[in-house]
Amino acid sequence: MSLLKVDGVSKYFVTPGARERYCVFKDLRFSVFEKEYVTVLGHSGCGKSTILNIIAGIDSASEGYVYLDGRQIVGPGLDRMVVFQNFALMPWLSVWGNIRLAVKAAFPQATRQEINQRVEKYIDMVGLKGAEDKKPATLSGGMKQRVGLARAFSVKPRILLLDEPFAQIDALTRGSIQEELIKIWGTTGITVFMVTHDVDEAILLSDRIMLMTPGPYARIEEHIEVDIPRPRDRTTVIEHPSYYPIRNQIIRFLSDRAETRRELHLVA
Repeated sequence: MSLLKVDGVSKYFVTPGARERYCVFKDLRFSVFEKEYVTVLGHSGCGKSTILNIIAGIDSASEGYVYLDGRQIVGPGLDRMVVFQNFALMPWLSVWGNIRLAVKAAFPQATRQEINQRVEKYIDMVGLKGAEDKKPATLSGGMKQRVGLARAFSVKPRILLLDEPFAQIDALTRGSIQEELIKIWGTTGITVFMVTHDVDEAILLSDRIMLMTPGPYARIEEHIEVDIPRPRDRTTVIEHPSYYPIRNQIIRFLSDRAETRRELHLVA
């Protein structure tokens, strides 16, 4: 039985003065299973972040339903934690305070000692020991995203939602945090649903990649199983014989759909 089920979900937007609704995506149907790492990959504007926000409960579907553990999602909840590309930290709280706020909300019956132990555990896990008292304004982009990951994992959600979490981090830092994410995911076993436009990132991190066509009326068209054994790291993953066939399949898909969209615009 799937952990997450997206059943016939469509999203429309209405712009002022428009004669008809704009359909971002139509009739999306897919499942995510326990402890799976699934990535949605597609061009900008296809609705990747919108579907993630619908799963998170911070946006709503125009049509269809989303279920987690068999229950319909109708709003935000601590069973779904989101890590955003813009970090979304509380600027007036320290590293410790940002993580503690989430832990306290997720475990209201926990003692102060239990909360503090949990906060310390995840600060250590993301390599931020010594930075506990720093405010977000004094942190680098990589450190801010480490706080976001620690905060998300610390509440032990049923599913972790990653919205292009490395987009605003430089390439060298991105690689090290990706490797930390893989280790934490492997340790905790928390299910992950990520959206990205980075092909290499998707292959490195994912068990399965869902390819989304460009909008309007975007849809999930292909599912690719990433059969590269774990543990993976960015320096050796490219040596696996499946790496380039998977990468070429994705690039071909994205290139073909981009060309089709361009031709449709020229006809219009």
